[in-house]
Amino acid sequence: MRVALVINTSWNIWNFRRGLVKALQAAGHEVLAIAPPDAYSSRLETELGCRYVPIQMENKGTNPIKDAQLTRRFVAVYKRERPDVVLHFTIKPNIYGTLAARIAGVPSINNVSGLGTAFIVENLVSKVVKGLYRLAFRFPEKVFFQNNDDRELFIRGGLIKPALTGLVPGSGVDLARFKPDLTAEKAPGEPFTFLMVARVLYEKGIVEYFEAAKQVRAALGPDKVRLQLLGAIDEAGGVGVTRATFEQWLAEGNIDYLGTSDNVAAHLHRADCVVLPSYREGTPKTLLEAAACGKPLVTTDVPGCRETVQNGRNGYLCQVRDAADLADKLLLVAQLPPARLAALGAASRQLAEEKFDEQLVLRQYLDAVAEAGRKGHPSALQA
Repeated sequence: MRVALVINTSWNIWNFRRGLVKALQAAGHEVLAIAPPDAYSSRLETELGCRYVPIQMENKGTNPIKDAQLTRRFVAVYKRERPDVVLHFTIKPNIYGTLAARIAGVPSINNVSGLGTAFIVENLVSKVVKGLYRLAFRFPEKVFFQNNDDRELFIRGGLIKPALTGLVPGSGVDLARFKPDLTAEKAPGEPFTFLMVARVLYEKGIVEYFEAAKQVRAALGPDKVRLQLLGAIDEAGGVGVTRATFEQWLAEGNIDYLGTSDNVAAHLHRADCVVLPSYREGTPKTLLEAAACGKPLVTTDVPGCRETVQNGRNGYLCQVRDAADLADKLLLVAQLPPARLAALGAASRQLAEEKFDEQLVLRQYLDAVAEAGRKGHPSALQA
């Protein structure tokens, strides 16, 4: 079958859905990658063997005219490319791609990988987004959620029928690619290193991380601890920290900004503990990768994040939007004896193996694609 993956960036397909692409190809399917063009688009073809199909898409905002145009673009692409099944990821493909797939008569499977700002802040925009979900989610063959809190929220809100839902452990993690580095040795006197891997967005808890860094360095001494940040600056849609503000924060000297990297595993291996003080997630890929690398975790006690930490076993949960509590947990970890740190890291790897193996996710997708392909369905609507 011809299976299309539709996501808001080519980068997202490359970084988060590579395993799914390979699994679909191994099962004999042709894979189309449909996403806006970026620096990773060509790699989807040359290195992953997809056929890349560009589409214009603004990831932020709810302008009804632009969104109607996006739906029409999706319809045109689906009718031209004639996929047998479409897999939608991220908000706009989930909503407008699903409506377009219905119009074009193509079965769709969706993944809710996180609810975004619309479910964190209650306002007019959140009401509009929920109404759009309620409309679009009448039509998919299956909608996978990455944690049960999100699934129950959609069901309780009448956004989807329970029978259409499925549950996967996030995107899963490639346990062969992300694994403990048994050769790494910490040099005597080297600072304890915390690492946060996330885009520079307020909802990722970036403000709390900077404030906690200041408190931790003041408590332990700046030569004893190092706090790093790896991830792209994202000013789109007004939800990201502006570059000017971010540079002002960096000038205070409490955070080492590492920019972006195609080799996240190398940075994870050099860290002593991985941190994500996010406000809400699906199931964060970065924490799954850190767990697979055998790292202690510190994250917030919120949907999506809490699934990755068994408090006190492989890391610690902190309160959301609470820099002081985050700092307390970081100080706790930084002062643990080496044997205790090693035990936390080993428990992280065990949790990744038992609960977050990518193969568990891929099997569910392959089964759903096969079922959707068998059923198919003519569209009830005609463009």
